[in-house]
Amino acid sequence: MAGVSHKDDTPITGKDQLVAYIASGCKPESEWRIGTEHEKFAYDPDTLMPLPYEGPKGIRALLEGLTRFGWQPVLEHGNLIALSKPDHSSITLEPGGQVELSGAPLENIHQTCSELTEHLKQVKEISTELGVALMGLGYRAKARLDQVPWMPKGRYKIMREYMPKRGTLGLDMMLATCTVQVNLDYSSEQHMVRMFRAALALQPVATAMWANSPFKEGKKNGYLSYRSHIWTDTDPDRTGMLPFVFEDGFGFERYVDYMLDVPMYFVYRDGQYIDASGQSFRDFLQGTLPALPGELPTMGDWVDHLTTSFPEVRLKKFLEMRGADGGPWGYLCALPAYWVGLLYSEDALGAVEELIADWSVEEISAIRSGVPKSALKTPFRNGTVQDLALKTLDIARAGLQARARLDNSGEDETHFLEPLVKIARSGVTPAEELIALYDGEWGGDITPVFNLQAY
Repeated sequence: MAGVSHKDDTPITGKDQLVAYIASGCKPESEWRIGTEHEKFAYDPDTLMPLPYEGPKGIRALLEGLTRFGWQPVLEHGNLIALSKPDHSSITLEPGGQVELSGAPLENIHQTCSELTEHLKQVKEISTELGVALMGLGYRAKARLDQVPWMPKGRYKIMREYMPKRGTLGLDMMLATCTVQVNLDYSSEQHMVRMFRAALALQPVATAMWANSPFKEGKKNGYLSYRSHIWTDTDPDRTGMLPFVFEDGFGFERYVDYMLDVPMYFVYRDGQYIDASGQSFRDFLQGTLPALPGELPTMGDWVDHLTTSFPEVRLKKFLEMRGADGGPWGYLCALPAYWVGLLYSEDALGAVEELIADWSVEEISAIRSGVPKSALKTPFRNGTVQDLALKTLDIARAGLQARARLDNSGEDETHFLEPLVKIARSGVTPAEELIALYDGEWGGDITPVFNLQAY
């Protein structure tokens, strides 16, 4: 969600350009890359409250401090809202000051994990100097929404006003959630379709294994992944499992049609976000957008619009896996390992397709609905999602072994799966471990979670 608006002024003359933009993401396998993104909550250890934007213990000061490591500032109306590097990595802000690393496109999980480790070391250095801290959870453990400062980004003001018109939990999503996701390439339209279907079907399995958001306002919230639950009541126009992906004939054009029907948020012009919330990109193509009558969209407008839908798997010029809660340092490298293992090996992708071949859309939707509360214990046919987690981890391990990408000590990428193997075998998610501590040695006090989950 935290993207910076794009400036491609190429005029759009027809839908074929929109399809061609997504199709331009097709790459030969030799050029496939891995992009990992993760968000974290910044807070004041003295008060356990979120950081404001301004001030000596503020988000701006944190971003300014990170510039010593070669990050270049990105400004909006004089406000430092992001950092970037020439390798296409960036550090951006979510609406409530969540700090997000969007990593560079890298060749293997060893590089990805090194990048994450280096980023967290840099953040740790600056946050220690400022007397602040950062932590990994899927939902804020203590602060109420009215205690979370809004970041000074124009697009967020528009979304803030529009979200409550479409669901009851949109502001929770904006202010109080953190995720980790991985972005993967595809070789062709047919390959994209295969990956998309596999990723959508298994996204609830990932959500279950990463479930890590059991608290709200200092108490248990009744969920293991409250973050995942929030997406079910954020905005039905732009979230969900996208059943049409499983229909015959699905491809780039069908996804473009979906996006043309997703209501707009804004148009970015001359450094300003113009409110177009609820309006139609189809009208924009005809020059009849109420927010900009007579004006036609540019490719930059389309690229921006693609960032305003939030399904469980999202298509741009790559595929984004969006089902996992934010979590501890050790789990961050496991997400790219899991999805790369499943989707970047032809044999592994084939094994996933065999596993899901007779799953109905209704069954997939049912486990999607169940995992926020029951995670790995969610029923599926004659077993549970835990059974699916174990099967998919076996496939992912074989996929990573087949890739045979070795580090300097000759080790392949399979060891990055180990935190997940432990979770899947035990059936105990990170959220359930936290609940046990809260009910036990913490005595119903949320405070220890801040130290436990801090980076």
